[in-house]
Amino acid sequence: MWGTASLPAAARERAPRQPQQDYVVDDSPFANFFRGFGNGVSPGPGPVPRTVVSFQSNYAPGTIVVDTRERRLYLVTGNGQAIRYGIGVGRDGFRWGGVHRITAKKEWPSWTPPAQMLRRRPDLPRFMEGGPENPLGARAMYLGSTLYRIHGSNEPETIGQAVSSGCFRMVNDDVIDLYNRVQVGATVIVKN
Repeated sequence: MWGTASLPAAARERAPRQPQQDYVVDDSPFANFFRGFGNGVSPGPGPVPRTVVSFQSNYAPGTIVVDTRERRLYLVTGNGQAIRYGIGVGRDGFRWGGVHRITAKKEWPSWTPPAQMLRRRPDLPRFMEGGPENPLGARAMYLGSTLYRIHGSNEPETIGQAVSSGCFRMVNDDVIDLYNRVQVGATVIVKN
């Protein structure tokens, strides 16, 4: 109704074009308020919607369980339930398993590719400021003393695939949701 189509042709040609985005990250307090209705979980825009599922385990609430075969991440909420998120995992030769803790959390993190990644991909930038074009996306949670992270992505279409160098990537809306729910020190169990 209010688009440029109702303008005369000359005005339409001068109207600024809005950049096309694959996804929208709205992490404002207002948006987070409305996400909190119902069970506190709303489906994200990614190819694998987040949802509350039955999850029988002895893990404490707040524990993150990564199932690399399923390409899913579970945040244990207690009472036999978890929030399930879709993730991208390490490609062949880059999958791993183990137990770590979240040692740091960062919003719109900068990225410095590790030396071994630069050897494989010399075309990569040596450093990238945080922002929508950064491969780490909107949030990152650092796992122990490893180089691995649970992070957002500037390629949401890769969620559900095995394409990373060992990190676990999520659509930005999901990683913001997870980031807001977990604390530094949370246990992360990676099942390979």
